[in-house]
Amino acid sequence: MLAASRVSALTPQVARFKAVRVAGQRQAALTAVRRRGNVSVRSIQSVAQTDRDTITRLLYSIGTKREVERHLRIFSSSSHPSQPAKFAVIKVGGAVLDQIDELALSLSFLYRVGLYPVVLHGAGPQLNGIIESEGVIPDYIDGIRVTDAKTLQIARRVFLEQNLKLVGALEQLGTRARPITSGVFTADYLDKEKYKLVGNITRVDKRPIEAAIRAGALPILTSLAETPDGQILNVNADIAAGELAKELEPMKIVFLNEKGGMFHGVTGEKLDVINLDEEYEQLMKEPWVKYGTKLKLREFKELLDHLPRSSSVAVISADHLQRELFTDSGAGTLIRRGYRLFKHNSIESVGADRFRQVIHDRDPEVQSGVSSVTSVLSSLQKTPYTIYGDEPLDAVAIVTHPEGEVPIMTKLLASRSGVLNNVIDNVFNAIKKDHRKLFWTAKVDDDNRSWHFERADGSFTRAGKSLFWYGVQDVAEVQRIVKDFEAKGRLERAYLPVGPSAPPQQPFPGATRSYSTLARRQVPSGSRGYATAVTPQPTSTEPKRLALIGARGYTGQALATLLSGHPYIDLTHVSSRQLAGYPLQGYTKSSITHSNLSVEDVERMEKDGEVDAWVMALPNGVCKPFVDAIDRGAKVRSSGESSVIVDLSADYRFESGWKYGLPELYGRDGIRKSKRISNPGCYATSTQLLIAPLLKYVKHASGPTVFGISGYSGAGTVTGTSDAEGRPTTVPKVTPESLAGGFRPYSLTDHIHEREAGRHLSSLLADPTNPIKVAFIPSVAPWFSGIISTLSVPLSEKVTARDVKDLYEEKYSGEKLIHVKAGVPGLSDIENKHGWTVGGFQVHSEGDRAVVVGGLDNLLKGAATQCLQNLNLTLGYDEYDGIPV
Repeated sequence: MLAASRVSALTPQVARFKAVRVAGQRQAALTAVRRRGNVSVRSIQSVAQTDRDTITRLLYSIGTKREVERHLRIFSSSSHPSQPAKFAVIKVGGAVLDQIDELALSLSFLYRVGLYPVVLHGAGPQLNGIIESEGVIPDYIDGIRVTDAKTLQIARRVFLEQNLKLVGALEQLGTRARPITSGVFTADYLDKEKYKLVGNITRVDKRPIEAAIRAGALPILTSLAETPDGQILNVNADIAAGELAKELEPMKIVFLNEKGGMFHGVTGEKLDVINLDEEYEQLMKEPWVKYGTKLKLREFKELLDHLPRSSSVAVISADHLQRELFTDSGAGTLIRRGYRLFKHNSIESVGADRFRQVIHDRDPEVQSGVSSVTSVLSSLQKTPYTIYGDEPLDAVAIVTHPEGEVPIMTKLLASRSGVLNNVIDNVFNAIKKDHRKLFWTAKVDDDNRSWHFERADGSFTRAGKSLFWYGVQDVAEVQRIVKDFEAKGRLERAYLPVGPSAPPQQPFPGATRSYSTLARRQVPSGSRGYATAVTPQPTSTEPKRLALIGARGYTGQALATLLSGHPYIDLTHVSSRQLAGYPLQGYTKSSITHSNLSVEDVERMEKDGEVDAWVMALPNGVCKPFVDAIDRGAKVRSSGESSVIVDLSADYRFESGWKYGLPELYGRDGIRKSKRISNPGCYATSTQLLIAPLLKYVKHASGPTVFGISGYSGAGTVTGTSDAEGRPTTVPKVTPESLAGGFRPYSLTDHIHEREAGRHLSSLLADPTNPIKVAFIPSVAPWFSGIISTLSVPLSEKVTARDVKDLYEEKYSGEKLIHVKAGVPGLSDIENKHGWTVGGFQVHSEGDRAVVVGGLDNLLKGAATQCLQNLNLTLGYDEYDGIPV
């Protein structure tokens, strides 16, 4: 049985001792990511791995190893190399600055595991103290400090002193920090006559922040702003933090205060979780929600409405920051948008196709072959039931409740998002509101069995299967209910405490407790405990070693950054002729130096079994000698097995002996069974995903046409001049300056992606001997990464735009990296995203031509992310390990 970890946080004395000891160790140099023109050379060299390992082990004392590593993996992969400030914005209240040692220690923890929060602080209490000592009475109107010239003069001095004080405390712990007291916020007067020198932020310049992170330093900001004319203005720190978050769109926005959260105005209990979509309107009507609390809730909602749903706000004290960030239970108050929940009494109300897909993708009995989607749906027709869930179906539960009988939760199915965002707890709480009693089941090998125990009043375990319940305290009543379940066949007999006991030679945890009516700790309604593991776990957790050949380009850099967050794949070799001898940037799990592997080196490494997989990130036409060397080495390898090869070039996309790795279209099983995988091209991926749902409607005589525009990173790189340290730089073949603000079409006919897309799409046709011909016209644009593809396809029969959208929703239902939207996808929908987005469904007025727009990041789903999908599948891991979904 897995026990949920609820260990108290490290005492300040112990944690400080540990941090000081770590700070005394020698650190690896932090190599700045430099900019050449408008070009961002990706990512940051980590601090020493010993630091990271030590701090990570310390984090295990506040939560389970699984949850700490999961949160760390998610946060580490949140920032894109071209946008490194995506992890968190931390607003530090002035009162928290009085706890400078505790604050610096908490921030240093994050730094030493490779996370770079953007820190913005206030200084209200310190400012008031100095103002009052100088004979000036602080003046407020509507809660806003009236700031005259003398007050502003004092404020500038106080902000600088407090900023340098925090920077100094961090530096003493060995944590690099950069003071940023101006240049970020531009503002106009809020109301010059009323508030005087108080600003309303109109623009946020994130360049100084990103430059600090690229230089390996935590950016420490004040909330002072300037007008376009250079006048300094005072801005409320909470407002400045909100505007900063809107610009950066981080995963977490943390407000540090001395109270450690938000509290119920009547009971005084801390509010654990607030789901705004579900609770906001009711909360604002509560009589105890007034004054500051009401204002805060309104501000948090306005902020989160501007941010992706993956963003959330946390109100927490400095000494519990790690517990809030790295455990499922948290420590402060978590505010998130969430989704509205539903409950329906029919499958049709949920959407039959969507519901079937959830059962197909998540039900462990269906996936293991014990049951089928049809049998699950058929069983529901025999008894009254209710389906509980959220709008995107990230968590779905089925409760059967025949008239006059005790209800049973027969299914509890969650996506990864449902687990990470705790939607599953919201669904379970909705069930508890409707049913005073409930029974449900889980298997003993459920990795998160503690979730069930925490929510149950009692349980019974036999032969590896557990029955849970709440709302029943009397043993005799439990026995009566169980006998009724058996008589009516409402639960599988193996789960019931009836019949012969399990053989003594096969004991299971808890098997001796035939009935347990001991009340367990009840989880509050807002609990954020880790959810039940109905989501399939990776089939393998065995660590594997990977060699990357061709690490200089943007794709190699993106893949190295992604692999930093992979739980099982370790990057052990990187090869680049130009960078040989220089440390690899962007990989944080260990320190790696570039080598220049020859064909002979590769053959020897394969023979000796030094790696389990190879990734070829080389230009077209270059990798064959390396593949041949691996084949030769595999023949004399003692294990008799060859390593996996994933080739990112076009060299093997037309070879029948290689598996074409586009899982969403051509299946996962073939990739799992293959050791030679050709990664699709970036344009070709988007083109095929665009055309596939419409294949049966394509007029073959005309064929589809795709017009694609890609950021200039898609044109590749060349070696630039060396930097100040002598390290060769990577620069784009096509610079944004050369495009003069426009875009440049190229390869107007016979582009290789035409043949690639046509060849593989034809395998999906009813008659593959009559292949489809695809026309493709690419262009390069002055943004860094991201492809927008527009499909125009003549149709063999008339359809409506609604029909077209339905085809895409049906085709890609349940695909975690594909997002269907109504509007036309823009660059913001695809740049730095790991999936493919499609939308803008239009049909000509005569109904004979459809136009659809799709997009992806050419370095991620178009290359590195898709490569990692293929690696995961062929190495036996969960397809999405290491990929933020």
